Amino acid sequence: MDIHDFEIRSLGRKDWEDAIQLAWDTFLIFEAPDYGKAGIKSFKSFIRDPMLKRMFIMGEYIAYGAFLRDTGDIIGVLGVRGITHVSLLFVQADFHHRGIASAMMYRFFSDAKRKRVRGVTVNSSPFAVGFYHKIGFEDTDHEIETDGIRYTPMEYLFCYG
Repeated sequence: MDIHDFEIRSLGRKDWEDAIQLAWDTFLIFEAPDYGKAGIKSFKSFIRDPMLKRMFIMGEYIAYGAFLRDTGDIIGVLGVRGITHVSLLFVQADFHHRGIASAMMYRFFSDAKRKRVRGVTVNSSPFAVGFYHKIGFEDTDHEIETDGIRYTPMEYLFCYG
């Protein structure tokens, strides 16, 4: 698989449920083993919160998807709160290490730069810390645990000429 086998685009309303299901299924495989019951419950509450969906519908929560060109199936999701905070980034297990997460992030970076955003933050799960470092994020604090969720706060700053 290469970059021509999938496309990155903004999620439409019809994509929301599939995107959230992908996030949940992928979370269970890669993230849940690092969390206890409280963390798993917190994450599920976050993605299933009707307010999150309402924010998405109103354009206050930006979401991108990676879709296979041949079938249209969603294989990745990126969610951003307020154009500056990445709160979801998941790629279906069978498609890891193929540039999909990076492609979604770079699409988001491009959109954020057009809006002259100073920087982007993320609270990275233990599983994703290496990925975020690889694309240029830097830690802003040590690992923290809140409501059973372990994360490392990070930031990516844009350079404008």
